[in-house]
Amino acid sequence: MSETETARTPGTPRIEMVVIVLVCVIGIAGLWYLLSQRQQALRSSPAGLDGLQIWLTSEDVSAQSFTGGWPIDQTSVGLLVVPVYDTALDADRAPATTQQELLRQQDEYDLDASVIGLKAQTVPTLVVLPKWRSGMRLTGLAHPVLKTERERLASTLGKIIDETDPELIDAKSPFTDFPYRSEDGKDLTARIYAAQMFKGRGCTPILGTEEAMLLADCPIGETADNQSGSLLVLSDPDLLNNHGLRLGDNARIASDFIGSWADGRNVVIDYSRNSWLRDPFSEPERERTWADLARFFGPPFLTLWIGAALAFLLFFWRGALRTGPIRPEAATPGAGKLLAVRARARLMRLSGQDGALIREYAAARMSATAAALFGSAHARRYGGEEAFLQSAQHRHPAEAARLRTVLADIRQLPPHLPTSEAIRLIDEFEQVLEQIHHDA
Repeated sequence: MSETETARTPGTPRIEMVVIVLVCVIGIAGLWYLLSQRQQALRSSPAGLDGLQIWLTSEDVSAQSFTGGWPIDQTSVGLLVVPVYDTALDADRAPATTQQELLRQQDEYDLDASVIGLKAQTVPTLVVLPKWRSGMRLTGLAHPVLKTERERLASTLGKIIDETDPELIDAKSPFTDFPYRSEDGKDLTARIYAAQMFKGRGCTPILGTEEAMLLADCPIGETADNQSGSLLVLSDPDLLNNHGLRLGDNARIASDFIGSWADGRNVVIDYSRNSWLRDPFSEPERERTWADLARFFGPPFLTLWIGAALAFLLFFWRGALRTGPIRPEAATPGAGKLLAVRARARLMRLSGQDGALIREYAAARMSATAAALFGSAHARRYGGEEAFLQSAQHRHPAEAARLRTVLADIRQLPPHLPTSEAIRLIDEFEQVLEQIHHDA
């Protein structure tokens, strides 16, 4: 009786199930964090360049975003756009510890000046300098107090264009207009809020003047082949980012300028921290690495894997909750006896011994009733027919007489009898036992 009472009620969650559910929740939360990491949030924020990719694609300029992970054929790249969100190149970013520090944080992720230089030496490159702190991305407010420090920005620019002392210039008015002549001869105007310009040695202005350049073509020193190289520098990202594309003719200038430099080839907005550019003619055949397999676990396949994992966890959870482990009472010594009784009953039924089967059933029911009335310790003593009838005669004379009559009829049953007769006798027998049981 104690084992039966302590057995788990079907449908009640076990502690193991609770632990599994908690582990699943933690795993899903971890996957969600990986999907919503800082760089993804940055790209879609007002300071990001996702809008530029969409706009260029709508203007029939081939454009894509790239975060690294596989080689890019450098001959297919017309212009590499490298947004810089680091005002301390080659130094590790110190993570914010408070909300105030996070709002005033100037670096979003770390970059190396050597990697930027390598990219610029390999393909035509447009470097977009930082302007806003993290507070602009988080609050959506472009306030001058959220601009990066000029000294840090000047240091970053100097490392990119190989200039020891570049000069940064801030606009004197809230909005500054820069004239631009498009490829088809139209006059357009770029409008920048709180414009951030620069003056650099050897730079040729494309937007702005030599004394205050917004976009310029600047030298970067000598390449590995002792040939001078150059790259495009945009000192104010508001010309191309999601926040600034809607101002003035910025969007039209972006598509005209970038499209002309790309010259029909692909525009790659490169967020990666390493150079993945490869020359297909000189690069040796690459051995396969784990990165080849890892690609099948990244977007867009990652969504399918997550869906499959969630479906598996749901099926596992529902299956475990509905079925669960083997109940303890099913493994007790009495389980073998129960199976033997069931097998014997089946054999008797198949061999046509209906009368004997009912007699065995009556004996088993009286034994079970005796155990319920007197306890398992006295079940053997009162489970026999004569002992049970004597006990019933002492407590329920009327019901004892009925029970004696029914038992006599059951003893006289032939081996074969109609189903209706068997049901009638069993029903009457059960009624008498129930009356004795509940009146006890």
